[in-house]
Amino acid sequence: MNTHVKISTDTRTPAPVDLSRRSFLVGSAAAGLALGYSAVPGLVGADSALAAPGHFDPSVWYSIGPDGLVTVSCGKADMGQHIASTMAQIIAEELGSNWKDMRVQLASNDPKFNDPVLGAQLTGGSWSTTMNYDAMSRAGAAGRIALTEAAAVSMGVPAGELVVRDSVISHPKSKKSMTFAEVVKSGKATKTFTPDELKAIKLKTPDQYTMIGVSVPQLDIPSKTNGTAKYGIDVMLPGMTYGAIITPPVRYGATVKSVDDSAAKKVPGFIKTVTLDDKTATTTGWVVAVADTYPKARKAADALKIQYDGGPNAKLSSDSLLTEARRLQALGDSGLFFVKDGDTAAAFATAAKVMEAEYTTSINIHCPLEPMNATAQLQGEIWHIYSGNQFATRSGALAAGAAGVDPKYVVMHQMWLGGGFGRRLDADMMVPAVQAAKAVGKPVKVIYTRENDMTMDFSRPLTMQKVKAGLDADGKLIALNHDVVSAWPTKRWGIPDFLTPSVDKKGGLDGFAVNGADFFYSVPNHNVRAILNEMAHNATPSGQLRSVAPGWTFWAVESMVDELAHAVGKDPAQYRIDMLDGKGKNDGGAQRLRNTLLAAMGMSGYGTKALTKGEGMGVACVSSQERATASWTACVAHVAVDSSGEVKVKKLTVATDVGTQVHPDNIRAQVEGAALWGLSLALYEKATLKDGGIEQTNFDTYTPLRMSQVPEVAISVIANGEKATGVGEPAVTVIAPALGNAIFNACGARIRALPITAEAVKAAMKA
Repeated sequence: MNTHVKISTDTRTPAPVDLSRRSFLVGSAAAGLALGYSAVPGLVGADSALAAPGHFDPSVWYSIGPDGLVTVSCGKADMGQHIASTMAQIIAEELGSNWKDMRVQLASNDPKFNDPVLGAQLTGGSWSTTMNYDAMSRAGAAGRIALTEAAAVSMGVPAGELVVRDSVISHPKSKKSMTFAEVVKSGKATKTFTPDELKAIKLKTPDQYTMIGVSVPQLDIPSKTNGTAKYGIDVMLPGMTYGAIITPPVRYGATVKSVDDSAAKKVPGFIKTVTLDDKTATTTGWVVAVADTYPKARKAADALKIQYDGGPNAKLSSDSLLTEARRLQALGDSGLFFVKDGDTAAAFATAAKVMEAEYTTSINIHCPLEPMNATAQLQGEIWHIYSGNQFATRSGALAAGAAGVDPKYVVMHQMWLGGGFGRRLDADMMVPAVQAAKAVGKPVKVIYTRENDMTMDFSRPLTMQKVKAGLDADGKLIALNHDVVSAWPTKRWGIPDFLTPSVDKKGGLDGFAVNGADFFYSVPNHNVRAILNEMAHNATPSGQLRSVAPGWTFWAVESMVDELAHAVGKDPAQYRIDMLDGKGKNDGGAQRLRNTLLAAMGMSGYGTKALTKGEGMGVACVSSQERATASWTACVAHVAVDSSGEVKVKKLTVATDVGTQVHPDNIRAQVEGAALWGLSLALYEKATLKDGGIEQTNFDTYTPLRMSQVPEVAISVIANGEKATGVGEPAVTVIAPALGNAIFNACGARIRALPITAEAVKAAMKA
């Protein structure tokens, strides 16, 4: 198969990281990882001798068969966001293929499929489209050029006179034409491209698009509706057995003292009990019951009698974590600086007014519909892992660590994901599958119960933020100190290069725990301090939940901006517009963000719509995810609050600037879904830690948004032809502050903790 040439595009906000395929990462020894891929450099198309006979492989990302079908290999996890179809659509635009000829398949963990920018197979951060648009476009264009030149030779005409459209290459002057299938069968399409040649390809301009911006049928829908699409939970292998996990009452740090499986041995079909010895430190205190069917494995698991040592976190609670966060924030020398502009101390000394506030968010759980699962099989020296995951590069290394082998002996078979939201960036489900398969000598499929997944989730961390603002005599914001205290999800991964150097060069911080605090408002003196809560980091190993840091940082920023506007008697929307002046480093971004705010205001009738008593509208605008990969998004929330503090969301109006839109219908669906996810986090979702364990075990106690609670959602998509941005997460981050601000306008209650409850609103109304 072909190796792909790395195409440079914009990087993420953290310091530039060389995550090229040619030298990936060496993980932390403490985590038991060795992410040591090393691909052989090559040309696009250079390894065609290894391709399927009769196929044309102009790029590692797709192949054209002698039947003319174009099969795109998607290196991204498809969890319902249709990213595989999006990658195919980008390629089809430049390739000139007919959409009916396009097919998609999910890529393995072969390093050749690593992300062109990240250098790893990672799906998250709303990065997929924005980071891969250029590379996929050039891959498509390279194929078109190679096919055109081959067709020109076959037809005996100049290549420059050929037209490519709908999988047909035609010569208008002579009326000659060849289909892609005919060109491939001719065997004359053999052109290769150097990296420089790829970069030099002139891509189409927006006025030439025939596919981009069109809501074509999603390629994955037919197979997902007729049952042929295979998810991890669907995997079936000859001789396969099943594993049911038993987890300790403490989220992390417990150990198994003893296991009595005498009762389990009486269950027909029971095979073995396996106590995990997880050198990757992904799990602690887990046991697997293996049987010949899943119901029997569950029955055996229920029969086990296990004694635990609860470990160092057995007495901790949510209150413990919050108390520790407040202690750390009060220390003047804790944390590392993410932003350090101007002199906030001097500005506060001369400020006409100083305001301070604390904002908190609770632990939140991913809980995707398809429960966590993985199937492991050892064939010879090679471990085969079947599962849906968002970080194949790291997951393969974790599976290798669990098996005690070099990562090169692990093959990841990517499956469709029944939901991810960041949960499947982690590979904990692969550890029991591998170790159980090793212990019984047969393939093992491990399936979590909902209770397993909720209590052992790599959750969104509990956060505490302290914001201090200074205003001058005119009410302008002249100084802001913002301290963000939380667990650091990215640090847990043990990949040092994923950390962001602090601006004062004192160490690496987790940018994915503080992104968004570096906003696009013009504030001359601005400090942001990222503070690691080690207690929370150890007791509640955290992951990346849809929206990542901007889900909490913008809750604080956009709430405080609103409080400042009210304190100086200015309209909160106009107050924002005045600060979005595009000065200095904010040029470009601030103007785009201001435009989305104006669009949301106009669409919602903000400031012009008559509201009844108890109703209010609130605004917020964000630049999620990171400054370098921002999607400019604004929301106007319309709520009604009754005397009991109950909040009814009447309407959410969301405007988002996506630059270039690939698939309009999919963008609207993503933005709408993100907005409702944000609403769920803002009003309904909360997990709590007690005695070291997560208390909520199913949807009766962890209560996401229900269908009956869904309000009207109006969406305005701004497509201006700029670079394509991501849309999977940004709208999540704007909802909570817009709601909090609307609630204040409706009843005068200022809420600073998520989720927003009726009890909290009522108490604030009385305060």
